[in-house]
Amino acid sequence: MSVESLEFIRFALDAGVLRFGQFRTKAGRDSPYFFNAGLFNDGARLGRLAEFYAATLLTAQNTDRLRFDMLFGPAYKGITLASATAVELARRGRNVDFAYNRKEAKDHGEGGTLIGAPLRGRVVIVDDVISAGTSVRESVDIIRAAGAEPAAVLIALDRRERGGNANEVTEQSAVQQVQSMFGIPVLSIASLDDVVAFLEQSGHAGELAAYRSQVAAYRERYGV
Repeated sequence: MSVESLEFIRFALDAGVLRFGQFRTKAGRDSPYFFNAGLFNDGARLGRLAEFYAATLLTAQNTDRLRFDMLFGPAYKGITLASATAVELARRGRNVDFAYNRKEAKDHGEGGTLIGAPLRGRVVIVDDVISAGTSVRESVDIIRAAGAEPAAVLIALDRRERGGNANEVTEQSAVQQVQSMFGIPVLSIASLDDVVAFLEQSGHAGELAAYRSQVAAYRERYGV
């Protein structure tokens, strides 16, 4: 578990974005934790979140794991995330273009579905999580149709959870499916493994400690 991942999990907990309890996922599974990036909903939180996104991206670049020219934010959450990340990258001396899409094409003004800089070169898709991979597939199609190339997907949390529903479980997670389907890496600020490690640390007692076994059992059943 990296220091960056630890800090992000603490930040997500403080913001109420990461919660522990009893939650039902879209797949119908009873999960002991829930992550809702929509609750990074004020300027201070968004700015701090952008720092984590930018740091993760620059670390991958500086260790020669990634080359990229610009960012793309899929509608709707990805729009804010890509924009904020671009601002933070520029603050750190890496000024890059960004673009995003709208769900419905406009027939006036600039028209079309794409807004921002023209898609070019190697493009990083910025989103919150990957659930079914639908947003990534749509983004890849948009990027390639413009003559650019998807370079990676950057997300906040990798649930490292096999696909399917409560009764049927696939061998791969949504992240693994994206990686194998498109041949591009998926970078995450933190993962379910980091959440488990965070809970297992001796310093976390009281209420959080009560969820250690539940989250570990969930990972044992559905994790990859």
